[in-house]
Parts: sequence; C-alpha cells; structure tokens
Amino acid sequence: MSAPESQLAETQAPVLVMDRITKDFPGVRALDGVTLEVRRGEVHALVGENGAGKSTLVKILAGAVLRDQGEIRVNGRAVEIPSPHAAQQLGVSMIYQEFNLVPHLTVAENIFLGREPQVLPGIIDWGRMYREAQAVLDRLGVGIDVRAPVTRLSVAQQQMVEIAKAISTNAKLIVMDEPSATLTEHELARLFDLIRALRADGVSIIYISHRLEEIFEIADRVTVLRDGQLIATHLVREVTKDDIIHMMVGRQLTAQIPKRNVQIGEEALRVEGLSGGIVHDVSLVVHAGEIVCLTGLVGAGRSEVARLIFGADPRTAGRILLRGNEVRIRNPREAIRRGVGFVTEDRKEQGLVLGLTVRENVTLAHLDLLSYYGFIRRQQERSAAARFIQSLRIRTPSPEQLARNLSGGNQQKVVLAKWLLTQSRVLLFDEPTRGIDVGAKAEIYQLMGDLAASGVAMLMITSELPEAIGMADRILVMHEGRIAAEIPRTEATQEGIMFYATGGK
Repeated sequence: MSAPESQLAETQAPVLVMDRITKDFPGVRALDGVTLEVRRGEVHALVGENGAGKSTLVKILAGAVLRDQGEIRVNGRAVEIPSPHAAQQLGVSMIYQEFNLVPHLTVAENIFLGREPQVLPGIIDWGRMYREAQAVLDRLGVGIDVRAPVTRLSVAQQQMVEIAKAISTNAKLIVMDEPSATLTEHELARLFDLIRALRADGVSIIYISHRLEEIFEIADRVTVLRDGQLIATHLVREVTKDDIIHMMVGRQLTAQIPKRNVQIGEEALRVEGLSGGIVHDVSLVVHAGEIVCLTGLVGAGRSEVARLIFGADPRTAGRILLRGNEVRIRNPREAIRRGVGFVTEDRKEQGLVLGLTVRENVTLAHLDLLSYYGFIRRQQERSAAARFIQSLRIRTPSPEQLARNLSGGNQQKVVLAKWLLTQSRVLLFDEPTRGIDVGAKAEIYQLMGDLAASGVAMLMITSELPEAIGMADRILVMHEGRIAAEIPRTEATQEGIMFYATGGK
C-alpha cells in the first residue's frame, strides 16, 4: 500500500537544500554535483546501490564529513556544518547504518550522551534521565532496560536505542540510514507508526533503505543516486519498484530471489540438543546443497545458535556432527579447520579488521594455505584477493584500500569473499543481505544458489520473511531460544512463520 502524499509537504518551501554537493576520497569521487531537496513534513527516500553516495551525502549533512564543493541551505539560509554538534544545533539528527553507541555505557546514558539532564552544573539528574529515556523507548514500544549496558543488547535492540537517541533531541530533520535492517516485521510496523506521527508533527525525514517495499509504504518522494550522481527525484506514487531498480542499477534485473531446484545430498551438519546462553535444546539438520533458514523475532536466539555451532560461544550441552561424525568445536579456529564458515551479522565488529586492506581481509581466514614456513606467499595472496574482488564485483579503487573506507555493502562482500576463499562445506549466514542494495542482493542470492549446486550446506539466519520463503528449502522458526516449528518451503507463508515466532502452538 502506497503512503499518502503528505499534503503539508506539497505546499511547503524546502527546509533543506543540498545544492551541487561534491566529495572526493582517495581514488574515488563519492559525490559529483548532487542536489537534494527536502520539504517540511516529508518522508524523502534516498536510494541507490552500495557505493552510490547515499551515506556520504547524509554524513555531510550530519557534520561527520566535510563537503568539497556545493552549498547547504537550511530554511533558506546558507549554513556550514563542520561537526555533528553543529548539525544538532540546526535541528538535524542522524541514525547511522553502523551504530554510534558507547558499548559499556547504559541505554539511558547513550540516549542522552552529551545532553545529560542535571540537578546542578556537573551533577547528573539520574532519576530524570532514566525516566525520560524510558518514556522515549515506551513511545517506540520497545521493552529494553534503560539501565542495561549497550554491550548486552542484540543488534536489533541497539538499533532501537539509536532511533530513541535521535528522537530524544526533538530534531526537525531526522536522517534514518537503513533503520530497518535489523528489525522484524513487528518492530518495523512500530517504526512506521512513529514515522507517520513525526511527519504529522511537521518533522522531515530522510529515509535510506535497500528494502524498496518500505519506500512505497512510508515515503512521499524518492531520490535515486547512482555512481555518486543524481539520477532523478520522483513522487513515489508516480513510479514503480521496477522503475526505481532500473534507475538504481542502470539495467534490468531478473528474479530478485532466483531460488534453484538443487539435488539435496547427504547430511552435512547435524546439531542435537544444543544449549548455551539463551538457547535451549536446539536440534537441526542441514544437507549438502540445502539452504535451511533460521528465523524468528529478535532475541529468539537465532544468532546465538550460529555462534554456538561455530565455537564463538561456549555450549553447555549438545552434540555437533559433520558428515555423520561427532566433532568438538571449542573455538572458531577449530570450526574453520573442519570446514565451517560464519558470515556474522555485525560485519564491522566481528567480520572485518577495518584497519587492514581489502586484500588482507579477504585472505585472513585462509593464511595457513597461503603461507610457507610462516611467510605469506604474497603473489598467491594478491591473486586470490583479485579473483574475488572481480567475481563479487567489490567496488574498491585497489585491493590495498582499507576496509573501513568501503561502503557498507562492499564491506559485506569482502566478508563473503573471506569465507568463500576457505572453500567451507558448511556455511552459517547471519543476515547476509543486511544493508545490501537490490542489485547486490540478487548477486548474493545467485552466489548462494551456485554454492548449493556445488554441494555446500547453508544455515541462513534472516529477519526478512520474503527472503526466507524465497531462498530456503526448509524454514526453522525460533521462539524464546527453542525451535518452535519446521516448515517446508512449499508450505511457508509469512503469516504462518509469524504465528510460530510469536509463540503460537
């Protein structure tokens, strides 16, 4: 269902104009004369493939990156935004795709960081801070302990804290960079209700998302970027999803989830009675050439299952069998040695070493076979990295580019390349398409199909139910740390999955 065009937005002068913005980074022009106009009370979608320049543009608006050329006007007045504090002073608040939280501070401390309510100068009013933080989270409908350290929260819970932090500033323009990437359908519905309420209050929102169906649900207008350039701005009601995809990628895409019919082989992975942390008595089987999807609400224990299998967290009970043989996997090193790979949900904290180059990250899990008596064979390493940079279409000026300088989607491709290089026969994918544009998603789905055809067994964790239904041979639904249901692909529906995910019997 399309979002109704905001009548207020149609008649108002722009609250923001970013005029002919240009930004260069070493080896690449990230933005080339891009113009963006946002009106009061408007939800303005900003879309484009990974590396198109979306995040760079909004980071300039948020004061995190300085523009090289162009002008920014807020309420008709030319402004400079040299810092995030300056942006906040102008009424601009930013929710980053990659979280900007202090892990060891509490939820409340993160929400009000730098703006703590005070009894007297220098003395924090803790009671008021906890109450106001709780009020913001209640508005989001989120059950999170405001006194809990952020480090204890799941990725999705951290996302909601980021959203709460932005809302608490009473900003007049909020930038949301992939706010839904870690949210379930239920949480997403709450977010959309909040966005509609903000819009009704005259707040403007720039909404970045790779989930194009969201654009038609919530946005009034959409601006498309490609290769750092402005392609077009349209009313959402005047374009189709295929129109947007074509503008984004410059080509027509075939089926976005091209599930193949692959001959299922022998049992590759068996887990029996797995327990540890919030996971209780989980049993599952994945065969060669099979994609088994593990889904459920955030906090159900999906990622924890993968971490227990991979040896990243200690298990308290259960057996793991690979190709029929019981194995002891006490740490990730043993998992890798036994042919198990793990594409983690949090690429920056767990999937990459941001200070290393693309080449070094791609080969990081495979150095034992690229070394000779402790010395890395550089030519083989460069050749291996170059092969995956080309095959996965990783957009980088050079294999020697630091991983931290890549866009989020290209960072995710580097993580995938790392595990593909190991030739693992069992792959654990935790939200593999999080923050990935439609073009790159299609490529990753194709890649997973190729892996299945070659006999690789895959356990895929995803919050996107259409992705689960489209990709999986079987779907396992988790609820409160246990497997609540197993659904064959031919019988899977979004309603059925949500029934079991929410505790239905």
